[in-house]
Amino acid sequence: MEHSKTSPSPSDQEIEELLLSLPKEQGWLAGGLFLYNGCWYPSKILRNIITFQRHFQAQDLDIILVSRPKSGTTWLKALIFSIVNRSRYTNYSTSPLLTTNPHELVPFIEFTLYDKKELPDLSSIESPRLFSTHIPYASLPVSIKGCNNTRIVYICRNPFDVVVSSWHFAARGRNSLERSMEDFVGSFCKGIEGFGSFWDHVLGYWKESLENPSKVLFLKYEDLKEDTDSHLKRLADFIGFPFSMEEEKEGVIEEISKQCSLSSLKDLEVNKTGKFMPNFDNKSYFRKGEVGDWVNHLTPSMVERLEKIIGEKFEGSGLSFQASTGLRSSS
Repeated sequence: MEHSKTSPSPSDQEIEELLLSLPKEQGWLAGGLFLYNGCWYPSKILRNIITFQRHFQAQDLDIILVSRPKSGTTWLKALIFSIVNRSRYTNYSTSPLLTTNPHELVPFIEFTLYDKKELPDLSSIESPRLFSTHIPYASLPVSIKGCNNTRIVYICRNPFDVVVSSWHFAARGRNSLERSMEDFVGSFCKGIEGFGSFWDHVLGYWKESLENPSKVLFLKYEDLKEDTDSHLKRLADFIGFPFSMEEEKEGVIEEISKQCSLSSLKDLEVNKTGKFMPNFDNKSYFRKGEVGDWVNHLTPSMVERLEKIIGEKFEGSGLSFQASTGLRSSS
């Protein structure tokens, strides 16, 4: 049973006492970062995550979209929303995507739903409920992990492009380039940043997808870009909304792929103006979306440092990343 709008969240005192007991890393982020369950979080986000962990009850047919920041989250939200709701909005001219940012259609757990003093009322959301998060697998509520009919879709992106995209996004949010790319790469490699280590985050969901493929679908941004249509079929099958033969013949898959492309979403007025989060304009979520743009920003020494840690962290995992200049992998 979901909580009502007036249900109280954990007391501020209770959470403050927990924060005081956690290791803290001072740095460029106001308020610093706190180490919780092996990951670093800003204090405000950590408060929301703790509340989410304690109160969220997963339901059958829930679909949870998960990613590291700047890994294709906005695009994936548009695609999944369109797949799930294609029978409701058979004509694209009626799709909410035309007037609403994807992040509002598939709300963030830690930024939107649990960002208030009172617990969110989720009881009125029609099934399947669509949620998204950047939270590592280890920090997901037990109800999500234990509900066999809850589906988790994880999208990852090669770390070279992730770090460059993250740097640009942070700069847009502050209207300045106050941190050098070298400093940003350093924090990225050490894993001292919001939502913790890229390496642990990706490996957590990668391993779970291998052990429980019916529950966790692991997608790569580069693969989705290279062959969107075939991956949309795979995605639709996984979340329980497979395309019929008739739909395939009518070009429904191609239409969703076209309408949800970065260029199409970027051109919509709703994504050019306004904001759904205080520090970031909607347009901040639509930059280039290219594979391999990192070659224009990272120095050879930065690339070498990233390649070294990829080799160390992913050795023997079977996970590899494709970038424009070649395969970056650890097999």
